[in-house]
Amino acid sequence: VQLQASGGGLVQAGGSLRLSCAASGRTFSNNVMGWFRQAPGKEREFVAAITWRGDSTYYEDSVKGRFTISRDNAKNTVYLQMNSLKHEDTAVYYCAAHRGGSYDYTSSYYYWGQGTLVTVSS
Repeated sequence: VQLQASGGGLVQAGGSLRLSCAASGRTFSNNVMGWFRQAPGKEREFVAAITWRGDSTYYEDSVKGRFTISRDNAKNTVYLQMNSLKHEDTAVYYCAAHRGGSYDYTSSYYYWGQGTLVTVSS
């Protein structure tokens, strides 16, 4: 079972990136899926989550209105569209599959991707 995150890179402040997380080995179409990020020297933090139907989404306050999480269950893929990027968004971004509990806790997730680095230059 693997979650493969991609789409990270270097972007100027105010720019956009779209992250993808493709699952292989099993389907996660029935799972809530989440994105987390970890900046250097900081703990991993919640960014966004989406229910299995995609009808409900949840965001960390600092990304509301700028980031959009979506999913395509037919492709077993989750996306994170990031607009109006700020320097403080610089981090390694991880996707994860939810197993239960609060959406914003890392302990609520049981499969994790390897992470993709997003660097926002100011």
